[in-house]
Amino acid sequence: MKFEPTELTAEESKLQREVRQFLDELLPPGSYEPGLGMAAGSSKALSLALGERGLLGMALPAEYGGGNRSAVERFVVVEELLRRGAPVGHHWTADRQSGPVISRFGTEAQKRRFLPPICRGELSFAIGMSEPDAGSDLAGVKSRAVRVDGGWELSGTKVWTSNAHQADYAITLCRTSDTDDRHEGLSQLLVDLRSPGVTVSPIRFLDGTSDFCEVVLDSVFVPGELLLGVEGQGWQQNTSELSFERAGPERWMSPYLVVEHFLRQHGAAMGEEAESFLGDVLARWWGIRQVSLAVARMIDEGRSPSVHSAMGKDLGTQFEQEVMARIQTLVEAEPSLDALTLFERLLARALLVAPSWSIRGGTNEILRTVIAKGLR
Repeated sequence: MKFEPTELTAEESKLQREVRQFLDELLPPGSYEPGLGMAAGSSKALSLALGERGLLGMALPAEYGGGNRSAVERFVVVEELLRRGAPVGHHWTADRQSGPVISRFGTEAQKRRFLPPICRGELSFAIGMSEPDAGSDLAGVKSRAVRVDGGWELSGTKVWTSNAHQADYAITLCRTSDTDDRHEGLSQLLVDLRSPGVTVSPIRFLDGTSDFCEVVLDSVFVPGELLLGVEGQGWQQNTSELSFERAGPERWMSPYLVVEHFLRQHGAAMGEEAESFLGDVLARWWGIRQVSLAVARMIDEGRSPSVHSAMGKDLGTQFEQEVMARIQTLVEAEPSLDALTLFERLLARALLVAPSWSIRGGTNEILRTVIAKGLR
């Protein structure tokens, strides 16, 4: 398995400069509380501003409101947003994976209904995959949809469904038939989270946030036209979706601001020790960034780099946790979520949530199984 070395082209670098200038104006320092990567909070106003600028749905077809641009160009925009800890939660899932999955597998009517508002930053999505007894083992989902007049009746429970309390829809993996092979008989439904029978309960996390949610689906009616793709092909579609989820900058950028503000607050006083830490972190960051950028190139080539994406996430989230462990040895302050300095607030939040980084989007153990099978 190879990752082809790659750099940004002149046009991609120009886009990077333009995005930086735009974000300097949109998100000046002190105008918001920065967060940790894709968990940085939610602002519909930001999403609408990005949509108006053409920075959402960038790789989607222009006929549905997208930009007809590349996955690499989207990579450039996402990297800049995460580097600033921007509140990307409103559009995050819709832009990263729901839109591309609908574009690839959806009907013409679904594309015209969902893609334009996603590109404008209006419509938000959650991921209806994990269940209480089927987290990383997605083939074990028990949520079931049965045919009824005009569509489907869906029942089950989803959990760890980030931002479901704010989202409009969730692409939901469920069983629509029984087969000997549990990977078969699964389908994906576009579920309106405001439908009767849907109960969303936020789950309070260690850092005080409540973005993770439990979603109970009690005989929820889903119109027949909201079956995504082909009935019974949900597993294959879901696997394709994970390629968009697993190897982006969000898998190695979570502690970026912690490192930046550590250096701002402590770098000058620590001298060579801080320089050594920074050199090691930047060298490894650059290598993992190369893996992530190579995956984006593969997507642009029409390939489905699920194994490469799994490797990228495994490398990235391990690195994120190692960075936090290293910083913890370099500072004496007792971090607090209510600390006066931004560095200590970011550090406290990162130390609380870092264990989750190698779980969300697939545990390391599951990812290594995917990688091992792909290397046979």
